[in-house]
Amino acid sequence: MKRFFKWLGIGVGAIIVVLALVGIWFWHAPLPNLHWTLNRAFMKVVMDSPETLTQLHMLEQFGLTFHQDDLDDESIAAGDEALAMMKEIGAEIHSFDREDLPYQQQLSYDMATWMLDRMESGADKWRFHNYPVNQLFGVQNGFPSFMESAHQISGVSDAEDYNARLSKVGTKFSQVLEGLKLREEKGILPPTFVVTKVLDEMNGFVNTPVEENILYASFKKKLEEAGIEEATQAGLLAETAKQMQESVYPAYQLLIDYFTALKPKTTSDDGVWKLPNGDEFYRFVLQMFTTSEMSPEEIHVLGLKEVERIQAQMREILAAEGYDTTKPVGTLMRDLASEERFLYPDTPEGRQQILQDYQQIIDEISAGLDPWFAVQPKAGVKVERIPEFKEKTAPGAYYNPPAMDGSRPGIFYANLYDINATPKFGMRTLAYHEAVPGHHFQIAIAQEQKELPLFRRMAPFTAYTEGWALYSEQLAWEAGFQKNPYDNLGRLQGELFRAVRLVVDTGIHYKRWTREQAIEYMLTNTGNAESDVVSEIERYIVMPGQACAYKVGMIEMLKLREKAQQQLGPKFDIKAFHDVVLKNGAMPLATLNKVIDDWIAEVQKG
Repeated sequence: MKRFFKWLGIGVGAIIVVLALVGIWFWHAPLPNLHWTLNRAFMKVVMDSPETLTQLHMLEQFGLTFHQDDLDDESIAAGDEALAMMKEIGAEIHSFDREDLPYQQQLSYDMATWMLDRMESGADKWRFHNYPVNQLFGVQNGFPSFMESAHQISGVSDAEDYNARLSKVGTKFSQVLEGLKLREEKGILPPTFVVTKVLDEMNGFVNTPVEENILYASFKKKLEEAGIEEATQAGLLAETAKQMQESVYPAYQLLIDYFTALKPKTTSDDGVWKLPNGDEFYRFVLQMFTTSEMSPEEIHVLGLKEVERIQAQMREILAAEGYDTTKPVGTLMRDLASEERFLYPDTPEGRQQILQDYQQIIDEISAGLDPWFAVQPKAGVKVERIPEFKEKTAPGAYYNPPAMDGSRPGIFYANLYDINATPKFGMRTLAYHEAVPGHHFQIAIAQEQKELPLFRRMAPFTAYTEGWALYSEQLAWEAGFQKNPYDNLGRLQGELFRAVRLVVDTGIHYKRWTREQAIEYMLTNTGNAESDVVSEIERYIVMPGQACAYKVGMIEMLKLREKAQQQLGPKFDIKAFHDVVLKNGAMPLATLNKVIDDWIAEVQKG
């Protein structure tokens, strides 16, 4: 009834605007325009996901908040329905004759069919070949992070919706548990270390006093910032405390009990080769993430060559700075990172200074990119600490995109758990990767291309998005923002880290390396802090193939830029090149090749 009255209270004009926005998503008749069809398909998908609607923040500007009191359905039945919908969408997209479409719609067709065809081909075989609750992601840490970062509160109704969502956590966790039990039946169990870390995380979460828990503390802060009167705040917080005790903590205990019983059944085998048809599955995920046809062996060999090449460049700089380059690069970089001049004090003030320095780095480069880019994002970006409840097992950094209505900026989250894992010489390249001109720059620009269908404004092609972010690290150096030789060492160490990923990811999942072998290789060859290396290797174990996309994508972008420079000569314009890459949104690498070839031909025509 609550949803009905929310809908009833919306003006007719707003409803018309929103129906136009969603592309008349409920209409099943064929649409004459591929982009209309893609928009309708996109909205069909997201309208089934209240959490995605909250993340996007597209409907709130029209007064539509019907989704704000609900959570995503994680049941197997909901997954079946989603797959059926994807097959319907695929058939609808394939019904268009590509050759009859305008150029931009041909690109949209290529991107959509590439993804839909592979999703459909892999759905039946590989749908359950994953670990949906692990030390990096899953409902146990994803739900609190979502509520803290995405559920905005501007009034009492939003706050009531927040508590309503807390009341539904038990249902959501039970649905996840249903999928976990099915995976267990299929012999798809995570490695022992994953279960250990998940249990540590969840036990720590439920043993935190309610008032100190992120779900309560962040809610209290939002109520204060929204200016809600104190008496009303008290009532809302009392309801939050009640839901924490009666809904949230029991839901976590449900998963704690399951994983406690599961742990003795798990093993220390880490690669997906141990899963049913694991080798075939690994080849599939590599193709999905790299959007290439490279084999595991080819990627492994490429990684070894790149490690050798990058380390040679690093040795030249280290030798020039007076270091003994007869030692391994990893040892030299670890020694460098321990020098006091590169470290922050291990205090709250030291951590706050890191966040401020990251923001200063971003602001500096944002003000100096005009010679390199014609298009720049309108949305801002800010730096925040990864929430402390999950930073122990989180990666060194990650990025959350801005809301599409401009109500929330992009956020670069930095991990400050081990402060010595943030040497000053590595900060610039990390800020360039996660923020500007990396992830924030690329993702915000794509979101702002309103002439593109929503699918292309948010396309999740990892080789492109991560390839761009890694390319942007080198671009920042080329643009003169890393003149200090130590900052350049930090850049090369970052690139080396991604090259090592090619070796260890294929090592674990293809060559059957142990977790310990992979950790030793990365420690020896990169010099990154051991805490970072351990969390990274454990990330690759639960996300097979994803880490290979970075270097594959970067290499392809550099090749395309070099090709354009050679073929265009004095006609080559770096700003125009970046425009073509960025304003078309993320895409498979083969499509990116076509886009650049078409642009080269157009420039050559004059």
